[in-house]
Formats: sequence, C-alpha cells, structure tokens
Amino acid sequence: MIGTIRKHSKWMWWVIIVAIIITFVYWGSAINGPRGGSRGGRGNFGVINGETISQGNFADAQREVMLAYFFRTGEWPDGSRKNANFDLEREIYYHLLLLQKLKELGIEVSDEAVARTAAERMRVLNRGNPVPLDALVKNVLGPKNLTEKDFQRYIRHDLGIQQLIAVTSLGGNLVTPQEVRAFYEREHQELSVQAAFFPATNYLAGIAETPQALTNFYELQSAQYRLPERVQVNYVKFAASNFLTEAATQLAQVTNLEALIEAEYQARGTNYYQEAKTPAEAKEKIRALALNEAALSAARKQALAFASELFNRTPVAPETLPVFAKEKGLTALVSPPFDREVPPVGLDVRADFLRAAFAFAADEPYSQPLVGSDGVYVISLNKTLPSEIPTFESIRDRVTQDYRFREAILKARQAGLGMYTVATNALAAGKNFAAVCTEANVRPVLPPPFSISSRTIVGIEGRANLSQFKQAAFSTPPGQVSNFTPTSDGGFLVFVQAKLPLDEVRMNADLPEFTRTVRQARKGEAFNEWFRREEEKGFRQVPYFHQQQAQMSGAPKK
Repeated sequence: MIGTIRKHSKWMWWVIIVAIIITFVYWGSAINGPRGGSRGGRGNFGVINGETISQGNFADAQREVMLAYFFRTGEWPDGSRKNANFDLEREIYYHLLLLQKLKELGIEVSDEAVARTAAERMRVLNRGNPVPLDALVKNVLGPKNLTEKDFQRYIRHDLGIQQLIAVTSLGGNLVTPQEVRAFYEREHQELSVQAAFFPATNYLAGIAETPQALTNFYELQSAQYRLPERVQVNYVKFAASNFLTEAATQLAQVTNLEALIEAEYQARGTNYYQEAKTPAEAKEKIRALALNEAALSAARKQALAFASELFNRTPVAPETLPVFAKEKGLTALVSPPFDREVPPVGLDVRADFLRAAFAFAADEPYSQPLVGSDGVYVISLNKTLPSEIPTFESIRDRVTQDYRFREAILKARQAGLGMYTVATNALAAGKNFAAVCTEANVRPVLPPPFSISSRTIVGIEGRANLSQFKQAAFSTPPGQVSNFTPTSDGGFLVFVQAKLPLDEVRMNADLPEFTRTVRQARKGEAFNEWFRREEEKGFRQVPYFHQQQAQMSGAPKK
C-alpha cells in the first residue's frame, strides 16, 4: 500500500490499509484546466517563445506540477498552504518553458531510466518497500484523476529537466581552491564575545500610566486595534467522539495492527512523542491517533449524508441549515465571531473552515463537510460583522498593557544607548566590559564561541534574533563594543573579545565536502540566471505574467 511521505503527518500510512483514512481536500476537479480557465481568460494560455500553449499541454503540465509537488512534500497542492510562495499557475508556466527547452536542446531520457526512477519514487512512498504500479494508480493517482500515463510522463520530464539543469549550470564548477578556502574561513571563523541585553520586562515596574496618557496612546494607536471583517456561522458538528465504538471495531479487524503500530513508532522515531515516558506510552498515542482518524472518517460519512439531503432542500438559503438540522434531530449552533486568520474560539477547526466561511455565494449557502481535529462540520453563514475600531473602554486593559510595554521598551533602549556611550569611553580608557556591566547593574551573557555558520548560540535564543546578533558581532572589530541594536522588546550590545584561530585540521577535513557545497550553490546560481534570461524572453506573450506585473506595480488589470 501507498502511504504518505511526510515525516510528521497526522495521516498514518498503515491506516489506509483498512480504508479508514480518506482524502479530505479534493483538488482533482481542476485537472482539466487552470482554475477559472486561466487568469488570462478562458482558453487563452498565451504564447511562449512564439509557440502557442494549447489547453491540452497546459493540462498535462498541471498534472506534472501536481505530481512534482506531491513527491517533494508528501501532499497535494490545494491552495490552502500557508507558504504563499507556491503559485500553481506560475509553476505550470515555468514547467512549460523548461519542457520547451528540452525539445530545443534535444534532451531525451531512456525508457530504462524512466522505469528505474519510477520504481525508486514509488519505494520512497512505502519507506523503501516495492510498490506495484497498479497500487500507485488506484490509491494515489486515481483519487486525483491522474493516470499511469501522467506519472510516467512526469518521471520522463523530471529526469530531462535534471539533465537540463546540469547542462545550463556547468559554469558553477568554476571555483578555485583559493575561493573555497576564503569562503570557508568566512563561514567558520569564530568569535568570543560578551553581550548585554536590555529587555523591556526589566523596566515595566517603573512605568506608571495616567488616564490622559492612556487616552492619548489609544487615539494615536487606534488603527492597530481595528478589528477585521468577521463572520459568524451556523454549524452542525458531527463529533468524532460519537463514532469511537465504530472506529474501534474497524481497527479490531486489522489482524496485524500491533506490527503496524510498531512500524509507525520506529518510523516516527523514539523522540517523536517527547511527552511519552515509555515506548508503550508512545505506541498508545499512535493507537489513539489512529482511533481518532477512523472516528473522523465515520463522522465524515454521516456528515456527507446529511449534506447531500441538505443541498436538495428548499429554500436554498443559509437559514435552512438550522431548520433542517432540527428536523433530523441534530443541534445547529452559532459560532463566536472570527476573521479570516483566527479560528472561532472553542472550535478545533482547520484552514478550510475559515476559507469556506468567507466564500459563501447566494447559490451556494452551505459548505461541504469540513474536517476538524475532533469532528466534522457543515456550516452556513449566520452574520457578517464589518471591520471596526472598538471603543477605548471595551479594550482598556489591552491598551494599558500595550502602553506600559511601549514605555518600557523606550526606557530599555535609552538604557542601552547610554551604556554604549559609557562602554565605548571605558574601553578606550582601559577598562573591561564586565566592569562596565557591573557598574550599569547589567549582567553580561557569555555565549560559547560561534561563527557565521552557527545555527544556534547557547544563551542567545529567546533574547535576540540569531541573524541580527551575528550581524552585530561580525561587523564589530575585536576589542570594541557594537552599536546598540534595538529589538522588538528592547535591544542589546555585543562586546567582541577576540577572533579565535581556525582549526586547520578540521578545515582540511571539511574542505572536500565544503567545496562540493560551494560548487552546488554556484551551479544553482548559474541555472537561476540562465532561467531568468529565458523567462524574460519567453513569457512576453503570457497574460498571467502581465497581470502579475500589473498587480506588483499597482496598475489596473486589462
């Protein structure tokens, strides 16, 4: 059986065996063309380097992009990911351009390479175990309206694109040993420092507010308290807890359940459930998760039946949902107000719940069943609340807290700027930084030596942004103190004690792998530069990119 490749997925591959887990986000309906027929207009897919893009080519490229996304992330693109950098339509056009270049350069891939790579990709899905092609088609591709032909074409083109990248990035190999050594020294040169932090919390006790000061602060900052547009929805919840008995019965039918739980435990790693004191407790949590997912599947089945009847009821209106629920012996409730970003208080729902709540139309007043963490929901719009600024009295406590923290930040920064001046003069007079800190009643922090490549610095996490801290340290000469660096809750100073000598033995051992890393980065830069030039030439007659440029420049769409 095919399973997810996401290491931390809440969906467990082995539950699919008993057909308990189902796909909650269906995206395959868009498979025959771009959403809305392409932003350039229905059927107008543009021209790349003089070659008109047909609807069939666009749809094929869309399937390949979906497959590439799935094999890279372990999930299908559904428009709900928080990573806004992924734009399906943009990726389709990029893919089409690369396919055109494959033809121009005559890059072809053998059937043997396609078969070998396809088998490798399928084994990845099942943790190194072989997967029959018909199982892939039935359990992974079929639910998304994808076929064996789509999968094979994706593999062939993906291998070709890898060859294309290799050809266009050859210049990345041209890096000298002297350059590599200089890069290594820059990345691994360590500093010994002391740091002085000025957190706002140290100054809160000295802040006193007056009614007039609070009123003035509220008036000046009122825009930040504006509430966005919000909605309230009617909802019927099919709680997973009502289906636990049915779910337990389904799991009991899995004859090798204990072995599957053990395999899932080993795959997740012993540290996955850190709150579990023993392996037995961790496995029990895996069992509980499987039980909950099975219960959610059963709840969704009942919610689908309810929704199917609801959609055929008249009148087709939001208020029909609570009326119909009462007829069915169910209780329809009204959610607290919520916006597009924050779920309603008390409901453990997911992003698709928020999207559905703000996407109702007159002819579509109900949602499809929406799966939450503890139940499945069917919703309709109850009320829309416009954006507004709450009154001062209704948020007095919040305004008071914000005012006091703002004033504490100002005091912290004043203290930090003052100490910078004192420290600079004291160091010039021969005093040491620790003595300056003692006189200022500031306790210095002495982190271990670190370099630009350090991903963590003990004693700094939670006090300052790591990149910001390293920037201050490495831009300051040894024996001097950095300029005061303000942060969101105060600021800090860094005294650079010394640059530490490089470990020559370690450097010589690291250089071969570091050289490969540098060359790989250079090759990536070379390919990106080549692709940028091709993009500028190729996409001049693609409506999508013209609209993107218009949006970025603020120009109206044509």
